[in-house]
Amino acid sequence: MSDAPAVPRPGSADPVPDLDLLLRPPPARPAWRVVPARTFAMCAVELQKLRHDRSELYTRAVQPALWLLIFGETFTRIHAVPTGGIPYLDFLAPGIIAQSAMFIAIFYGIMIIWERDSGVLTKLLVTPTPRAALVTGKAFAAGVKALVQAAVVVLIAALLGVAMTWNPLRLAGVAVAVVLGSAFFSCLSMSIAGIVLTRDRLMGIGQAITMPLFFASNALYPVAVMPGWLQAVSKVNPLSYEVDALRGLLLGTPAHLGADFGVLVLAAGAGIAAASALLGRLAR
Repeated sequence: MSDAPAVPRPGSADPVPDLDLLLRPPPARPAWRVVPARTFAMCAVELQKLRHDRSELYTRAVQPALWLLIFGETFTRIHAVPTGGIPYLDFLAPGIIAQSAMFIAIFYGIMIIWERDSGVLTKLLVTPTPRAALVTGKAFAAGVKALVQAAVVVLIAALLGVAMTWNPLRLAGVAVAVVLGSAFFSCLSMSIAGIVLTRDRLMGIGQAITMPLFFASNALYPVAVMPGWLQAVSKVNPLSYEVDALRGLLLGTPAHLGADFGVLVLAAGAGIAAASALLGRLAR
């Protein structure tokens, strides 16, 4: 910094800032400040999209409503699935919440490919923003979008008479589980996008893995009734841990919340690392 005194403005008693401040670039912000700022910015963009076009919320609410109305009501009547004494519709609702959030996030890589094709991704990568910050921002933006969808499904389930808790702390835990699960699946989608590089291939792979992920979880039936090989698959499926956390928080059923949230955090972190590593390949 120069020791020269500040020069007063004409007609003003306030000094002009030191000229060195105009010649030197501001110091770079540390990464721990960049990542939250970029995450917040991406989330704000997604909320703006939903604000200007609400039709996506209505159309995406159709499928979970059909699952709850048709599948849930039917299996509640026939008592075909052992659910530990709770109505099957109640047992199903947390699984449909997780499913609807996953279906939004698993195709999030298409947006990355669209940004690559339009030149937006290249411009983002030449900024000083770390790649991990970009991926984290997009991942948690997907989580915010899925959270809005999850709120719609919760309202539908409540209208159908599902006995859920309205405890604010438990609902906050539900929100965290949905965001973490969606962050993982959106990063999985972005990682696949970095490998296949085209929207058509990504769409095909996304459609091929969504239903297996859903059926190989505890969303529709307890893990205990699965065959042994499917139980093994369920134990490495992050969707199972998300559903277990949602079921424990919303319904008060026995759950392993510590293990559930631990797995979701690790899965989201691994997904962010993988997507960040493949982001440069997508922009070539």
